[in-house]
Amino acid sequence: MGLFKNRRIRKFEENNASVSVSEKFGVRTLYIGSDTVQSSMRLARPNDLELAYTRSMMAFLLFHSDPQRVLMVGLGGGSLAKFICHRFPATQVVAVEINPQVVAIAREFFYLPAGDVRLNIVVGDGAEYLRGEERTADVILVDGYDAESQAEALFTLEFYRDCARILGESGMLVVNLWGGDLNFRTCVDRLAQAFDGLVACLPAGRPGNVIALAFKCSPGQPRWSDLVKRAQGLEALYGLEFSLFVQNLAAMNPHDAERLLL
Repeated sequence: MGLFKNRRIRKFEENNASVSVSEKFGVRTLYIGSDTVQSSMRLARPNDLELAYTRSMMAFLLFHSDPQRVLMVGLGGGSLAKFICHRFPATQVVAVEINPQVVAIAREFFYLPAGDVRLNIVVGDGAEYLRGEERTADVILVDGYDAESQAEALFTLEFYRDCARILGESGMLVVNLWGGDLNFRTCVDRLAQAFDGLVACLPAGRPGNVIALAFKCSPGQPRWSDLVKRAQGLEALYGLEFSLFVQNLAAMNPHDAERLLL
């Protein structure tokens, strides 16, 4: 979630909540209920990740480079779903979105594919979905914001424990947080409770997103030299700034000169 204003081209109303789509300088943007940017897509590169926080959410690849099953809670314009489907042909993606209008807009305006058998869109409450029948995932990506803040049901201790329960042994939960949110510290503390303290925070650039990475098992206090080497390889494959992600991990997490202490 980022902040900037744009020229509106379409506006939709449902249940007193406005959903707007705008376009400027070749970038199409989605807003839900406010001027806060929920998703952006560069028309010339619709499968790329335009916003810094979405790119930072892919930092999980530094620790889990080959996810077979990705579960997303919150769809937005579908940027992450498209990127993963485009770049990871063997990966199955399930995206749970509570607002059916958002799904329709993602398909019509943000080129979310409708016929890809690897992408399953579920219209429903993400917290309830995780409490339902047995689920499994290698990576869970949570980005569930309304007009004002993160949806309350998506930062409870119960929700984070449900995420931990369905993750595989080397699984990871990735949560987009807002550093200035009054609930930021509460979210991080609850994540630590649910994941035995195995949580790292990654600053995601302006204007204040922080990506929380929660690990089902310890990543083993990786050496910075090893992380830098992985980052260089991932940058060559996917074109994202993984070397910067490694640098930023030192900003908010215990570490020494040799290792990330996690």
